[in-house]
Amino acid sequence: MLTTVALNTWEWDPSLFSGSAAYYTRGRLAYPKTLADALAAELHLDGSGRLLDVGCGPGSLTLPLAALFEQAIGLDADRDMIDEAGRLAAQAGISNTRWLCLRGEDLPAGLGSFRLISFAQSFHWMDRPRVAAAVRGMLDPAGACVHVHATTHQGAEGGDALPHPRPPHSSIAELVRSHLGPVRRAGRSLLPQGTVAGEADIYRAAGFTGPRRIEVPGRVVTRVTDDIVAAVFSLSSSAPHLFGERRAEFEAELRRLLHSASPSGVFSERTREIAIDIWRP
Repeated sequence: MLTTVALNTWEWDPSLFSGSAAYYTRGRLAYPKTLADALAAELHLDGSGRLLDVGCGPGSLTLPLAALFEQAIGLDADRDMIDEAGRLAAQAGISNTRWLCLRGEDLPAGLGSFRLISFAQSFHWMDRPRVAAAVRGMLDPAGACVHVHATTHQGAEGGDALPHPRPPHSSIAELVRSHLGPVRRAGRSLLPQGTVAGEADIYRAAGFTGPRRIEVPGRVVTRVTDDIVAAVFSLSSSAPHLFGERRAEFEAELRRLLHSASPSGVFSERTREIAIDIWRP
C-alpha cells in the first residue's frame, strides 16, 4: 500500500532500494581516483586510522578510500548492498574492510572512533539530526566528517559536442512516470517534493564547524545501453520491485527508447562536478 507523506515525516522502509544492488555498480558512474587523491592531500591521510562510510551501498566510496586507512567500515541498511560490497572487496583483493548491515540511526553501535566518517548520496535518507550528533561523538579529536555532493546515475545536460549521443534522460524519466505515476516513488511511500536538502544547518546544529569545500571536476565517459538500464534500476525511484509484473515490459520499452537514441548502443556523458564538504567536530 502506498503512502503519501510530507517530507518532514517520511520514514525509511526496507524496500527503498530493494533489488537495486545488482545494478548499482554498473549503473552508477564510479567516483574518480582524483576524489581519493584530493581527500588524501587535504586530510593528510597516510594509511593510519579508521574510515566509517555511512550508507555505503555496494562500497562505491568505501572501496576507493580503503587503502588510505588501516581499516574501512561500510555500513548500509540494505542487506543486498552489504553482500555486494563484500563480494566486490574480495574480487578486488581489498582485505581491510568490514561490512555491517545497520542503519545510520543505529550509531554509534559500539564501533569506536574514526579518523574519517563519510556520507555519499546517503545522508538525506536518514534522521539527519540524530545521525549527525552520533557521528560527531565518534570522531577522533583531529578527525573529520565528509559529505560528498554527487550525481552518479547520469551526467550533466549540455549542448557541447561529445563523441556519442547523450542518453535521453528526459524521455527515460517520462517513461518511468508512465509506469509508476507522476509522483516520485520511494519504497512504500511517495516523495512529492523530492529528498530533503539543507544539510549544512544540520551539521552546524550538531556542533560541527565548516565546511571546507574541495571540488573534483567532471570528465567525459562512454557508456553502453546496459549501463543506462542499470542506472535506472539503481535508483530508489525506479527500483526493480516497483514495476511488479510489468518490469520486463518496462525494460523492453526502455531498451527500445535507448536504441532509437543511439542505434550503436554507445553513449557519451559529461559527469557532473563533485563537491566534498569537510566538517570538523
